[in-house]
Amino acid sequence: MSIAENLAEIRARIARAAARVKRNPDEITLVAVSKTFPAAKIREAYAAGVRHFGENRVQEWEGKFSQVADLDATWRLIGHLQSNKVRRAASLFNAIDSVDSLSLAQKLDRALTECSGGLLRFTESGGLHRSLQTGQLGMGSAAPPARLPILIEVRLSPEVTKSGAHPDDLPALAEAILALPHLDLRGLMTIPPLLNTPEDVRPFFRRLRELRDSLRSHLDSVDGSHLKPDTRHLIPILSMGMSHDFEVAIEEGATQVRLGTALFGERTAH
Repeated sequence: MSIAENLAEIRARIARAAARVKRNPDEITLVAVSKTFPAAKIREAYAAGVRHFGENRVQEWEGKFSQVADLDATWRLIGHLQSNKVRRAASLFNAIDSVDSLSLAQKLDRALTECSGGLLRFTESGGLHRSLQTGQLGMGSAAPPARLPILIEVRLSPEVTKSGAHPDDLPALAEAILALPHLDLRGLMTIPPLLNTPEDVRPFFRRLRELRDSLRSHLDSVDGSHLKPDTRHLIPILSMGMSHDFEVAIEEGATQVRLGTALFGERTAH
């Protein structure tokens, strides 16, 4: 099947899953996980209607970006971000979906302040303005830099990944990130274990939703004088669910699903 045919089937499955729990399928964003796939596949998915793409590695994305930089898409880093690649990530992605510590958030915030002598600017969609001819960062003028959208990655299954914030640390971490001037905390992300059936994964998705709801209640109860008022109560995104379990994730409240093989087909080892 072509990518367009796969996308049509995915959208039908999203709609059916949303209908089962009386949700609007338009609330759910499909992120095409394009890691290891060539730029030609990204362009094919874009032509079919995909507008959000997720990459795992900064270095891999650097090699592909120039081939798709003309596309009006949202480029998301969904893999673990190493601290020594923060500045490069800040200049290459529209959103970072895998922030897992305050130190990493602070480095991102500093990078957005310091890059290009403090003249780094964002477009209205959140991404860096850049010259397609030269590949250089665009220098803005009077407008202050917009905030970079981020998600906090939460580690709900220690055996799956070493990255991710501990659930007990979420309230303090969210408060600290909300106080950073150049970051826009938009929600939570998790990578559950690969279990036998999607139903086995359901408790992890439910847990992330409960953590998000609890975090909202916490932020409502604290003295928010140090927080940015327009982001304090939102945290709308729950990024959870992949090709093998996204329908269960939607039933548990996912607003963003990350699909690779279901859209592009099987990937080769990378």
